[in-house]
Amino acid sequence: MIEEKIIENTIVFVKKTLENAEGGHDWFHIERVYKNALLIAKNEQVNTFIVALGALLHDIADSKFHNGDETLGPKLAREFLLKQNVDTLIMEHVIKIIENISFKGGNEMAQFKSLELDVVQDADRLDAIGAIGVARCFNYGGFKNRAIYDPEIEPNLKMTKEAYKNSSAPSINHFYEKLLLLKDRMNTKTGSKIAKKRHEFMLSFLKQFYSEWEGRI
Repeated sequence: MIEEKIIENTIVFVKKTLENAEGGHDWFHIERVYKNALLIAKNEQVNTFIVALGALLHDIADSKFHNGDETLGPKLAREFLLKQNVDTLIMEHVIKIIENISFKGGNEMAQFKSLELDVVQDADRLDAIGAIGVARCFNYGGFKNRAIYDPEIEPNLKMTKEAYKNSSAPSINHFYEKLLLLKDRMNTKTGSKIAKKRHEFMLSFLKQFYSEWEGRI
C-alpha cells in the first residue's frame, strides 16, 4: 500500500511539473513510457517499484529544455523522493536510472547498468520510434524551428556527445543519427520484439517521404 501511494504521489508530481512541457516530452510521453516499462517488466526479474519510479521520473527535467543541465533532473527527483521517505537504496537506484537512460550520441560507455535501467531504457526508446516516434521527431523539430529535410545536409553518424546535443540538423537527419539505431540497442527480448515492428514502420515512412519529396507519388 505504501508503494502504491508513492506511485500515486509521483504521478501527481510529474503531471504538475510537466504541465507546460513540449508535446513530445510531456506527461503523455511519461505515461506511455510508464506503461511500456510495466509491460516489459512482466517478462524480467526486476523490482517493479524501481522500474515504475524510474519511468515516471526519467524526464522530470530533460536537459534539452534546461540549457543542457544534466544535473537538474536527478536533483528534482531526489528532492521529491526524500519527501516521500523512499528507501535510500531504492532512491539511489532511481537516480542512477535518470542519469543513465538517455541516448547521448557519440560512443560514450555506460556508467551504470541494472536490469531495471534496461527495462526503463527500452520503454523510453520504444516511444522514440514507430508512429509516435515519427510524430515526436517532427514535433520537436517544429519546436526548435528546424527544417523538415535538406538534401544538402547529410546525417552525421560520428558526432560526439556535445555535437549531438548542439545539433540543429533537419528532422529527417534525426532518423539516421538516432531513431533507426535504436532497434539494435534494445536490452530486453520484449523490447526488441516491439522495436522491430516500429522500426519497419519508420523505414516505410521514409520510403514514402522521399517518394513524395521527389514528386514520384
